[in-house]
Amino acid sequence: MRTDDQERPDGRRSWLVAIVGAVAMVFTFGTPLSYGIFREPFSDAFGVSPLALSGVFAVMLFTFFIGSGLVGVFGTRLDSRLVLLACSLVTGLLAPALYLVESIAGLAVVFAFLGLALGTAFVLLASVVPRWFDRRRGAATGLIFVGNGLGLTVLPPIWQFVLAELGVRPGFLLVMSVTAVAFLLAGLVCRRPRWAEQSTATAGELLEWLARLGGTRTFQLLFVGIALSFAWYQLLAAYAVDLFAHRGLTEAGASAAFGLIGGVSIISRIGSGYLADVVGSRRAFLASLTAAAAGIGLLFAPADSMLPIAIFLIGLGLGGSATLYIPLVMTIYSPEKDTAIVGVFNIAIGVTALAMPPLGTASVAYTGSFTIAIALTFAAVLVGLWSTAAGTARPSHV
Repeated sequence: MRTDDQERPDGRRSWLVAIVGAVAMVFTFGTPLSYGIFREPFSDAFGVSPLALSGVFAVMLFTFFIGSGLVGVFGTRLDSRLVLLACSLVTGLLAPALYLVESIAGLAVVFAFLGLALGTAFVLLASVVPRWFDRRRGAATGLIFVGNGLGLTVLPPIWQFVLAELGVRPGFLLVMSVTAVAFLLAGLVCRRPRWAEQSTATAGELLEWLARLGGTRTFQLLFVGIALSFAWYQLLAAYAVDLFAHRGLTEAGASAAFGLIGGVSIISRIGSGYLADVVGSRRAFLASLTAAAAGIGLLFAPADSMLPIAIFLIGLGLGGSATLYIPLVMTIYSPEKDTAIVGVFNIAIGVTALAMPPLGTASVAYTGSFTIAIALTFAAVLVGLWSTAAGTARPSHV
C-alpha cells in the first residue's frame, strides 16, 4: 500500500495515533493530581512530615506544568517520537528509584523528574495527535482527552490500592512501569504526520517569537482566558467536597458527588469534540465555559434540588473546556509551532494550578463559609469566558 494511502488526514493511521495517544494520556494528569493520596503513605515510609512532603509535590506540579511548558516551547524542533521515548526512558528509570532514595532531597529530585516526564508527554501528545486530523479534529482531540479524564478518575483509586496493598516502593515501581510502557507505545506510534510542517526556529528565534507574541493584545487576553478557564476548576476542587458535605451529604456521598463532575466530563469530552467539528472550536469552547458558569451559579442556591443540576453543568463545562482549548489555540496560531503553542498555554495553566488551591482553601478557612469561594470561582469562569472570547475574535499570524 502506498504511503499516501496509509497516511492521510482522518485516515485509519490517524485514528490509531489517537487511540494510542488516548491510552498514554491516562497516565499524564492522573498521577500528579493524586498527590493527596501520596501524603500519608510516603510520610510513614520515609519518616518525613506531611508539610515537607507538600513541598515535594509542589515541585512536581511546577515541573509538570511550567517545566514541561518550557520543554514544549524550546523543543519544537525535536522529533516528537524521540521526546516521547525519552519520557518513557525517564519514567522507567524512576520506577525503582524509591529503593535508592531515603531523604527528602532525594524525593524532591525523583518527583521533579517525574513531573517533567509526565507533563512533557502531555504537551507532545496534545499537540501532535490533532495534526493527524482535518475534518474530525475535534472528535479526535475529544478522544485523547477522554484518556486524560479517565486518568483523573481511575488513577487516584489505583494509587490508593497499590500503596495500601503493596507498599510505597513496590506500588510506585508497578504504576511507573506501566506508565513507561504506555509512553513507549506512544513514542513508537505518535509521530507528526509527514505532511505536517514543523518549526525550524532556533532558540534565539523562539525567544524573539515569544517576545512578539507577549506584546500582542490577542495573546495577552488569550493567555489570561485559558489560565482562568482552568482556574475555576482548580478553585472548586479545593472546597467542593466540604461544600457538598455542608449541604447535607455524607462524607462518602460528597466524594461521590465530586467524582460525578469528572464522570460527566468524560462523556462531554467526546461530545464537545463532535460539537466542535460542527460549529467550530471557538463556539463550542465558549459554550462549555457558559455551562460551567451556569453550574457554579447554581451553587449559590441553598436548595438541595439544584445540586444535581449544578454538578451536571459543571461536568459538562469541565469536559468541553479541557478538550477544546488546544484545537482553539491551534486555529489562532500557526500550527507549525504546535508544541511551542501548547507549551506556552500549559505554563498559563500551571501558574493558576499553583495559586488557586491555596486560595480556595484559605477563602473558606478565613471566612467560615463557602460564599466567597463560590464567588471567586464564578468570577474566574466569567472573566475567563470574556477574555477568551476577546482573544479569539480574530486569527493571529504571530
